[in-house]
Amino acid sequence: MLLAYVLETSRAGLLAHPERPLTPAQLDCYQALVRRRASDYPLPYLTGRIEFYGLEFEVTPDVLIPRPETETLVDLALAHQPTSVVDVGTGSGCIAVSLAIHLPEAIIYAVDVSPAALAVAQRNATRHGVAERVRLLTGDVLSPCPGPVDLIVSNPPYVPTGERASLPASVRDYEPRLALDGGLDGLAVVRQLLAQAPAVLHRPEPVTGYPGGGLLIEIGADQGDAALRLARAFFPHATARVHSDLAGHNRVLEVQT
Repeated sequence: MLLAYVLETSRAGLLAHPERPLTPAQLDCYQALVRRRASDYPLPYLTGRIEFYGLEFEVTPDVLIPRPETETLVDLALAHQPTSVVDVGTGSGCIAVSLAIHLPEAIIYAVDVSPAALAVAQRNATRHGVAERVRLLTGDVLSPCPGPVDLIVSNPPYVPTGERASLPASVRDYEPRLALDGGLDGLAVVRQLLAQAPAVLHRPEPVTGYPGGGLLIEIGADQGDAALRLARAFFPHATARVHSDLAGHNRVLEVQT
């Protein structure tokens, strides 16, 4: 992958033409990349790109590297068919942009506390032609969001502070701590989302049958029970459940008002 990146070709093109010589400059670049990768530096940061939900996204060390398990959250969000969504902690914008592409009538508000992350999200939205419908907001959790909206989605930091040291070096040493550290039990931002959500979500309308707004929050594989208890405490009259990812792990907390 690194050699294909240096030669500006695909992996298939590289395999089809293995006799292609490298210039001295290309060889120097390639060897430098291999040395960096050998130090556990993440591959997507070296190439500046990664695939998510069938789309290619720019990534930099200012944003969390998108993971395949987060595609479960996108699938669930699309099933709601919302016309307005807030993506909290948007990072690279991979969730917001994916939703905007598959929901052509929807407005997506993408929120992040990091201006550097929002700059990456802006470039990804522009690249995929949805910049007019992905509206970037700087702020903490839901504080800058207009309401009401149909759906709140988030892949928040959910690694407990005490467990961060045990993460792989490629994650612990290079990905932004702000996007990983979820406080003492890993659920600090989840609590904030649940506490602030009622002010942002549409209320149910019994006359029209509109069920009200919903939340979809990515969680850690061992946080299902704790996340459900929080959801039921903040939303005692709502429906709350936990969805598994394709590996069978707890992955997304859903709250439907």
